[in-house]
Amino acid sequence: MGATTLTHVMTINPNNTNIHGPVVDEVEGLIRVYKDGHVERSQLVPCVGPSLPLELGVACSDVYIDKLTNVWARLYIPIDTNSKPPLLVYFHGGGFCVGSASWSCYHEFLARLSASSRCMVMSVNYRLAPENPLPAAYEDGVNAILWLRKRIHDSLWAKLCDLSRIFLVGDSAGGNIAHHVAARLAAAADDLKPLRIEGTVLIQPFFGGEARTESELRVENNAKSSVLTLAASDAWWRLALPRGANREHRYCKPVKKMVVTRTLVCVAEMDVLMDREMEMCDGNEEVIKRVVYKGVGHAFQILGKSQLAQTATDEMLCHIDSFIHHCDPL
Repeated sequence: MGATTLTHVMTINPNNTNIHGPVVDEVEGLIRVYKDGHVERSQLVPCVGPSLPLELGVACSDVYIDKLTNVWARLYIPIDTNSKPPLLVYFHGGGFCVGSASWSCYHEFLARLSASSRCMVMSVNYRLAPENPLPAAYEDGVNAILWLRKRIHDSLWAKLCDLSRIFLVGDSAGGNIAHHVAARLAAAADDLKPLRIEGTVLIQPFFGGEARTESELRVENNAKSSVLTLAASDAWWRLALPRGANREHRYCKPVKKMVVTRTLVCVAEMDVLMDREMEMCDGNEEVIKRVVYKGVGHAFQILGKSQLAQTATDEMLCHIDSFIHHCDPL
């Protein structure tokens, strides 16, 4: 119930096997990696430009962060706000290997997030693995914040948002990135001033391990409940981690003893990642709030088309708004 089924078939050039050698790893329908390192990605989701309906009340534009690495960001700016809004720095999902800030599903979701939360959103288009294995995405996230730091005296940015109220936000692999970027920035908090990371919002954050959890086995045995399968999860880690690393690598885990002022973790009940996300919250209730969305699977907020998924997405947007603006506790 509330599941999303992907029926896209990956278009592969049959000559590539001859040119690049055999396929050495893949996530079916999404990505193939050949023996010589050539990477082939499916056009699963269309990429769209930075235009939005006027009635949404959100302006949108793209900006380069680092032309050398081709890292850029899409900005969502609420038009009618009485004061400078907080800034949400967002990292998209896709197993660290696929996805884009210009994917239509993210464009639509983040426009809604900006409008509903009354926040400016900066969606970072970071470098992808396996061409750029971790920690490249973490480095791009840190550099995005340092790029903002250079704009504290820019009169335009001073009007757009409150840079003393930054939240790092992401879903799936992007949730992992937001968490690890926050950990890296925590050690340099004084150097960032007047920028301040107020908290993180982790939407079904992607963590892993060699030992299987109950939710991994349960959801895997009911494959229709979530778009993320156990086999795909394992493959994303193989492609994203440094050479020779396994799923016990520190990049697969929440950072221990990380001090974050406030964190919201959004968990999907029918997600293979559920147990790892719940474990992350255990014992940290003073700073971490978690919400479990019943009957929906991984990435329901961007890929789910059912009424249940739409209702859960509406609830999650309300929870994020309350969390950011210190409204009633969740």
